Amino acid sequence: MATYKKKPNKAKNTQGAIETNSTTAEVFNTLDETASRSEQFVIKNQKTIFIVIGLIVASILGYLAYQKFVKAPQEKVAADELAFPKAYFEDALTTSVSVDSLLVLGLEGADGKYGFVDIADKFSGTKAGNLANYYAGISYLKLKNYKEAIDYLEDFSSDDELLGPTAKGAIGDAFADINQPKEALDYYLKAAKLRENNFSTPLYLFKAGNTAMELENYSKALDIFNQIKEEFPNATEAKNIDIYINKATFASKN
Repeated sequence: MATYKKKPNKAKNTQGAIETNSTTAEVFNTLDETASRSEQFVIKNQKTIFIVIGLIVASILGYLAYQKFVKAPQEKVAADELAFPKAYFEDALTTSVSVDSLLVLGLEGADGKYGFVDIADKFSGTKAGNLANYYAGISYLKLKNYKEAIDYLEDFSSDDELLGPTAKGAIGDAFADINQPKEALDYYLKAAKLRENNFSTPLYLFKAGNTAMELENYSKALDIFNQIKEEFPNATEAKNIDIYINKATFASKN
């Protein structure tokens, strides 16, 4: 049996084509109008646009010039200046004689040379100036000038694996020495979390745990001591960690 094929409706197809062409025309008209308005805006505001572009280019060129002709030479001068007080600091770490005097020389400078304090101030935007904050802070901590130690160490920042945590931990030590255990605990935990490694992390976790015990926050101390045991079993602080876990466990039950 033959199958009847219905002929397409020419009128309907023609109407669809007209609608499609109409829609396309509207789109192009809209694009033309938008482009025209954009051109008019550019023509009307071309002076302002050129000024803005000029300012951006000038800023970029100024920044590059500053980096090359100001920042780079300043970095070198600051690094050279830092070598002098740093020698006194290192001597203070390796000798048992006149340690305080060596630290003071490192802080204040001598023979017309800058110390850490001056370098941190005069070269504040340089790497050496940043390092001067660290050395000044540690020097003041060893001299038991805790406020100055905290101030300088707070101004120091570093992405180094050990230097950053050491600075935060030293602030914790300063607060511990002036009997502010809450602040000390906070900075010990910051030091432990700043750069996780097998040296500084268990060291400052251990200090944090003992400080939590001092604050009678035994559950916190227990969590910290267990973390050392589980995550850093080969660390020096983990050797007798079960003793501290037992102390914290016993204290938390009383």
